[in-house]
Amino acid sequence: MKEKKDVLFLCQYFYPEYVSSATLPYDTAKALVKAGFSVSALCGYPSEYNKEGEVPMEEVHEGVKIKRLKYLQLKRSNFLGRLINYFSFTVSVASRILFFKGYKSIIVYSNPPILPFVPIIAKKLFRSKVVFVSYDVYPEMGYITKSISKNGFISKMMKKMNKSIFKNIDRLVVISYEMKNYLINNRDNLSEDRVSVIPNWYADKIIDNMMVERSLRNPLFSEIKLKSEIVISYFGNLGICQDISTILEAIRHYSNDSRVNFVFAGHGIKFEYLKKIVNEEDLKHVRIYDFLHGQDFQDALNISDVFLVSLAEGVTGLGVPSKTYSYMMAGKPIIAIMGDESDISIDLNDRIAGYSMKVGDKDKIIEAITELRDNPGKRKTMGQNCRKVFEEKYTEEICTNQYVDMIKNVLGENKNV
Repeated sequence: MKEKKDVLFLCQYFYPEYVSSATLPYDTAKALVKAGFSVSALCGYPSEYNKEGEVPMEEVHEGVKIKRLKYLQLKRSNFLGRLINYFSFTVSVASRILFFKGYKSIIVYSNPPILPFVPIIAKKLFRSKVVFVSYDVYPEMGYITKSISKNGFISKMMKKMNKSIFKNIDRLVVISYEMKNYLINNRDNLSEDRVSVIPNWYADKIIDNMMVERSLRNPLFSEIKLKSEIVISYFGNLGICQDISTILEAIRHYSNDSRVNFVFAGHGIKFEYLKKIVNEEDLKHVRIYDFLHGQDFQDALNISDVFLVSLAEGVTGLGVPSKTYSYMMAGKPIIAIMGDESDISIDLNDRIAGYSMKVGDKDKIIEAITELRDNPGKRKTMGQNCRKVFEEKYTEEICTNQYVDMIKNVLGENKNV
């Protein structure tokens, strides 16, 4: 009988896609390969977040054996499109249920939210260990964002699936302590000893003066940097889970202050709304770009003085904005619009690395921006503090090593972890 391989990653996005939901599993897979595990990935065929062009359906990259699946990929700008994509990918995975027979453990992610049910079936059939990594909490995330109703069919289906998922998984990985507390208090059959808190991360790329000077020669960013005393940036997803209203209050407040400029780059439903407001109100101190990655994103980090991160009302505990860790890496202050009980807010407040406030607290965000605009020394100190938090908690090596230890424990290779 053929010996089983150690770990199978099951996720919709993976290498070579550049969004965090692809890069984080890929980083983890590479760390497990480095630690001596045999690792494969079953994922969707790259489309929207791929700059590599055509990629093979199967390949071995950095020691990870990757098998890609074709599925319907409609526009994600509306709920129906996302729902069809979710079901299409999940059905494509489920039709290959025998593929799971060859693995000791399966690491599955919460996106799409119905996907974890498939490895639960595989566990019953093949006795595989199942590790569920929760980036977002469903169906509650759908309630908050009003994409699904509490009494609708989708909600009822997710609740039934969740009962089976949380009862049968061998380990739950959550990305923050507030998420751990929420799930333990709101899920049956979930004991604390089966939950591991492993935050997301960002690759460490030190910013130096030469890099900053080079970025100033980049026409995409040079003009706004040269005429600003402070550049306030928001990168990544600006969708249904993020707050835009508080940020817009701040943007409007500084519309006649040439010293303050805003940069946005990314994607999401609320990006389109932001573009509409900026055009209608002729907000010349706001620049909006498409999703940035590679050197363009690194240069955008370099020219920024302050970063914004936000969650919609009620989302704290249900998800964590992954771009926060790239902000910390860059060593700049962060203004977080989210609950004070979040790990991010606690880090910022305890280490004097930025500010946190509730959704809608326009006075506090304006006060924070004005304070940072008028006090470069405070900006520098807060930025240094933010960088220290990153170095201590959120580097790729620190976080992926926690996954290595966790998998050793799940597979029974290190009982003392």
